[in-house]
Amino acid sequence: MDHVQAMEVFTRVVDANSFTRAAEQLAMPRASVTTTIQNLEARLGVRLIHRTTRRISITPEGAAYYEHCARIIADIAETDAYFQHGARKAEGSLRVHMSVSLGRQLVIPALKTFHQEYPDIKLDISLSDRRVDLVEEGLDCMIRVGPLEDSSLIGRRIGVLKRVTCAAPEYLARHGEPDDLESLADHRAVNFRAHGGRSAPWIFTTDGRLHEVNMHGIVSVNDSEAYLTCGVEGLGLIQPTLYEAASHLQSGALREVLTDWNPQPKPIYIVYAKSKHPSIRIRTFCDWVASLFESLPEFLISARRPADS
Repeated sequence: MDHVQAMEVFTRVVDANSFTRAAEQLAMPRASVTTTIQNLEARLGVRLIHRTTRRISITPEGAAYYEHCARIIADIAETDAYFQHGARKAEGSLRVHMSVSLGRQLVIPALKTFHQEYPDIKLDISLSDRRVDLVEEGLDCMIRVGPLEDSSLIGRRIGVLKRVTCAAPEYLARHGEPDDLESLADHRAVNFRAHGGRSAPWIFTTDGRLHEVNMHGIVSVNDSEAYLTCGVEGLGLIQPTLYEAASHLQSGALREVLTDWNPQPKPIYIVYAKSKHPSIRIRTFCDWVASLFESLPEFLISARRPADS
């Protein structure tokens, strides 16, 4: 039995949660299924499944291997279907990750149009502001905000997110409004700890030059919605992306300051693993996301335009 067939047997055992049922579904002797799994474990050098007389349970290594096997088998099936039918039909499951605010405010509200155009793609979307390992977590692709530093990923830049410096009217009434970067020394900020790391300095751009300012604050958070809430509640100046702050600026809950000093914009990419050839599903979703962001010029600098990153 070749390696791909062994993967198919393994995934069927996990899906059925039984060697016997998997054997029945595959029309194979149960002993052959057992031998296949044993040989696969020996080849990999890890235990994939714990077995007792009454039940089976998948090991952590087995769970990770299962995710990879499932994607490989799906890609093979998709490739076969493409050549058999002679048409590029985007179908199957796609696991995608993005930040909470990006998903809730921009991507998810537009999903109806995606599914109208691609009804055979099933999306499994994870939302969080933490840094994730695309390969380790079994993701097909993700939308990442900020510089692309991981050399194992291929990134397609789809735009640059505009940012705005702002504060609640209550805060400005108590502390005054800063009129230049030097005056920021008399103010405090809500600091954002990206991906659980240290709070980053504020960076402004003007005439092609960067100006870095270390901001003092009494609170720091690692969640974009909490960051906005802290700003609205008057805990300090904040520097969110424009799309996150737009509704609060329109309602008057936040007011823009330092309008002559532009916060450094944030590049936004859709990325997938360099080791994984992008399937039709991935390419389709990447193209759709790029098109979606092209339709939001009020929040982005175009991907076709150079920008500091």
